[in-house]
Amino acid sequence: MGYQKINVEFIVFSEEADAIVAELNAAIDRLDETHTIFGGAIESVPVAHSGARRKSALRHTLDAGNAATSAVKLAAQRVADAYKKVI
Repeated sequence: MGYQKINVEFIVFSEEADAIVAELNAAIDRLDETHTIFGGAIESVPVAHSGARRKSALRHTLDAGNAATSAVKLAAQRVADAYKKVI
């Protein structure tokens, strides 16, 4: 039987860190009731934030979809304008 280590990293607001650690400890205790967990710890370390928020993959996808929609609308408008000039 092998073992597997699971790492999870969260970045949260400093004011909420203690409450989140408490909830995570409670969740681990509930998991330990139904699964065998060997060891583990929750570590809380302050990090410096650059100030600029990074876009998520979902936000990039939505922005790409909006750009594609705009391009299709522009192309349709130009085709309609060209069609009007021909007629």
